[in-house]
Amino acid sequence: MKQVTATAQTVDEAVESAIKQLNASEDMIEVQVVDEGKKGFLGLFGTRPAIVKVILKQDPLAEAKRFIEDVAEQMGAPVQVTLKREGKLVIFELSGEKIAMLIGKRGQTLNSLQYLTQLVANKHSEQYLTVMLDAEDYRSRRTQTLKQLAEKMASKALYTKKEVPLEPMPSYERKVIHSALMNKKNIKTYSAGTEPNRYIVIAPHK
Repeated sequence: MKQVTATAQTVDEAVESAIKQLNASEDMIEVQVVDEGKKGFLGLFGTRPAIVKVILKQDPLAEAKRFIEDVAEQMGAPVQVTLKREGKLVIFELSGEKIAMLIGKRGQTLNSLQYLTQLVANKHSEQYLTVMLDAEDYRSRRTQTLKQLAEKMASKALYTKKEVPLEPMPSYERKVIHSALMNKKNIKTYSAGTEPNRYIVIAPHK
């Protein structure tokens, strides 16, 4: 965390001096007044300068991006990261020659990295952010796979007249399954188990 201590005749002037040293703007800093200073008699005797400590706030998205890049580098799969923000939703797009290593089997590595990245981002953010990681359109392809799985398992549940439990999935993937089958009147879905092993059960609806 970068910070500077500045002195001047007034608190405002000291803060302005610190901002220039940090090459920042007012919305990027936190100010701690160490000493408000004292003008002194006739401006000559007993004068004491104002002292402030100005701390540069950490950018939560920059910290999250740096975290992703560091982890990928350590895994031997360096990536390029771009981001887009839609309100409180932040989407990091990952690309690289060894992107498959970061996706992992059924997206498990990507999901774990996404969870950790969200922790990093919210550690430095004043408002709660929802973070999503995508890797060369993996999420879109995974969504289509899940929809196909939902239809297939729904048919199985109707044919066997038994409940069909699916493998554990993160919450947003469970939502895809629920949404894909929500209009089928003869099928019901519900979640069971506890995180991180929570899963969906597809059952015939009488």
